[in-house]
Amino acid sequence: MAEDAMAREASADHGEQARTDEAKRADEAKGPGDKGPGEKGPAGAPPASAPEKAAPAAAAPKSGKRKFVMMGVVGLLAFAAASYAAYYLMVGRFYISTDDAYVRANNTMLGARVAGHIAAILPGDNALVRAGDVIFRIDDGDYRIAVDAARTRIGTQQATIERIGRQVAAAVSAVEQAQAQLVSAQAGLKRADLDYDRQQALSTKGFASRATFEVSEAGRDQGAAAVRSAQAAYDAAKDNVEVTKAQQAEARAQLAELQTQLAKAERDLDFTKVRAPVDGTFSNRLVNTGDYINVGQRLGNVVPLDGVFIDANYKETQLKRIRTGQRVTIKVDAYGFRKFTGIVDSISPAAGSVFTLLPPDNATGNFTKIVQRLPVRIRVPNSVAKQGMLRAGMSVYTTVDTREGAADADADTDLDAPMMIHPQ
Repeated sequence: MAEDAMAREASADHGEQARTDEAKRADEAKGPGDKGPGEKGPAGAPPASAPEKAAPAAAAPKSGKRKFVMMGVVGLLAFAAASYAAYYLMVGRFYISTDDAYVRANNTMLGARVAGHIAAILPGDNALVRAGDVIFRIDDGDYRIAVDAARTRIGTQQATIERIGRQVAAAVSAVEQAQAQLVSAQAGLKRADLDYDRQQALSTKGFASRATFEVSEAGRDQGAAAVRSAQAAYDAAKDNVEVTKAQQAEARAQLAELQTQLAKAERDLDFTKVRAPVDGTFSNRLVNTGDYINVGQRLGNVVPLDGVFIDANYKETQLKRIRTGQRVTIKVDAYGFRKFTGIVDSISPAAGSVFTLLPPDNATGNFTKIVQRLPVRIRVPNSVAKQGMLRAGMSVYTTVDTREGAADADADTDLDAPMMIHPQ
């Protein structure tokens, strides 16, 4: 049956082709002015020929196919729109993104603590350094001389203190000697007083001569003078001890000052070696070997790449749902589609415009409202930071997943609480 149907279809196609060929030959045989039966001249409308009648019949299937394609396209667009709407309502609306985000690092500036000529620069540009590594060497000749001079002055002062110490010991011995002389003089005065009293009593009774009495009186006066002299010597010896001890204290104070000067000289000598304060990458070298530098002059930078973070500047209208601890998807422009996950660490207490040198003053003149941006600090995982692929200043695209804590944000409970909107 199938073969018969195919044969009939082939025969019909062959007959139709033959009729078409005959019609073409008949048209070629007619002249331009020949008219077929039923045909009209130029003044009349020509009747539709057989091919012209077949054209609408062929256009009908094409129109139906076009409508089918259009309906399919519209259906796909409607499905895509519905899918996107469902995704946005269920998931997408909780993701907040910005491309105004950059990699940051605690950039450490290296400065000179002492003046001098750069003697050597040890690491190369963009080289990894460890905390304590020497980066710059400043000519230390003058500073070594200062250290040696300070040590010499300290040695001299220590000798002076020892000499004064011996003087103090001698003064103390002199005090003891003066005290003994005073005691001896007091004993002599006591004996002279007794002799004077005895001679006075004998002279009154007539048992002693006047000359003997006068001798005893002179001895008493001489003993009193000796006591006064010994007392003065004793007092002077004690004062000398105090003066010598004061000189010793002054010398020790001068020694302490000299030791401070030595410590400063040694510190300045150590400052001739500019060391890396942290682990990182040495970069941005601003001086060359042989340059003369002053105190406080900037020499270069050390960037700790293992401690990088991200500052994403979100619009104030996007901060309602953002909370600390939320996950952030981070895409670095330099690495294409490579992504990693970070954590919201903190939110700045003020917009970036507040910290500018000249904050805007909207109280004067015409006002044009501009949506402000607040920096959101994003913590980078240590495993990612230690790879050293994130460099300060790189542009990133951040997306915060705000589904955690979104219910509180939708209820605006934080706005009614007497505390910060985003407690850190």
